[in-house]
Amino acid sequence: MTTNNAIINKLFTQNMFKDLLNHRTPPALTQVAQQYIPSPEALNYGEILSQLYQFMSQTYRNEYFYQNTLLMKLLLGKHSIHTTTALTQVPIGNSIADFVLINGKAVVYEIKTELDTFNRLRGQLEDYYKAFDHVCVVTSESGFSKLKSELADTPVGIYVLNKQNRLSNKIKKDPIRDASSVDHRSLFSLLRKKEYESILFAYYGELPTATPVFYYDESYARFAEIPLDEAYVRVLNELKKRNRVEEYNISEIPDSLKSLAYFSNVSTKQRLLLSEYLSQQFRG
Repeated sequence: MTTNNAIINKLFTQNMFKDLLNHRTPPALTQVAQQYIPSPEALNYGEILSQLYQFMSQTYRNEYFYQNTLLMKLLLGKHSIHTTTALTQVPIGNSIADFVLINGKAVVYEIKTELDTFNRLRGQLEDYYKAFDHVCVVTSESGFSKLKSELADTPVGIYVLNKQNRLSNKIKKDPIRDASSVDHRSLFSLLRKKEYESILFAYYGELPTATPVFYYDESYARFAEIPLDEAYVRVLNELKKRNRVEEYNISEIPDSLKSLAYFSNVSTKQRLLLSEYLSQQFRG
């Protein structure tokens, strides 16, 4: 097998997942299956996706593979879906956090695969520390060799996805809490309207009375008066309420699709529709 990066990256996206739920076969899936799998017509769609994901694990570990591994190893493996929430693609300043895990604390995981460079890393880390007090980089073994000296005297953690596709217990640097750069504006920017309204009502017992055009600014002004440490805890509590997925719906999803299902808040009906589609024979 030879790897066509552009085609591989079209797999395991939210658009593909929506197509599967609607029993539509994404053109990219047909194309990749025909290119990489001998006699795909002998397999069903679930087997096709499993083989393609296995191929990625050995040959082309892209950002989705890292993210899906973090979800399975940390959220589903180490923590509980009932007490821990994962978020993805969280805008913070000029950056977008790949993966955030919120339990008793919140940890940002910035993914740097074998396919990435570290050109923007410094700026990304600075942005993340404006909203969260624990930040890690997840990378390969070769990436760790490049980063360990650069980040040696910083609070940034480094975790390694080793060649066995596990988070290494030996090669790592644990993060150190650093809340010195956290600010109200970055925290407030994380929140949806109903979330910051929940915080303001709980703290003040009322909501701002400003007209619609000034409502956001007035809401922020009231939020900024909450002591920073307390505001931080309240923001984490609101973020934890996102992605409330039933555990049995995720456990019944194939491993290759778990991250897509979780971040789609997959319902029981959708899970059953997906299972029905994946059992169908591949048609090229």
